[in-house]
Amino acid sequence: MAKTILIIEDDDFLLGLEATKLQKKGYEVITASNGTDAIKKVDSNVKIDLILLDLMLPDVDGFMVLEKIRDNKALVTIPVIVFSNLSEDKDIQRVKKLGVSEFMIKSNFTLDELAEKVKSLIGE
Repeated sequence: MAKTILIIEDDDFLLGLEATKLQKKGYEVITASNGTDAIKKVDSNVKIDLILLDLMLPDVDGFMVLEKIRDNKALVTIPVIVFSNLSEDKDIQRVKKLGVSEFMIKSNFTLDELAEKVKSLIGE
């Protein structure tokens, strides 16, 4: 059974690239293009193995989405990779306090490196 990844990303082009890359690696991908949709998806009964989260979203920002995820006992153990262009120390420290597995700055990583990070956290 393929592992399921929820990608939360408002840039449609990048969302498509990330989804395609991870699907080619054998993962099932669910997507959300804003924070409200993301919260609905994590609150549904779909089993999610990993969340790939952008912080800059159009309605509810990624910090609030992450807080909602970490407040839910059923979701607290799901690995979260923050994949964002926010790179200020205060932002990194804020998400680390909320228990992210990894913080990756988009401009510093390729999609191949992202896929490898996913594999290192949840396997194939």
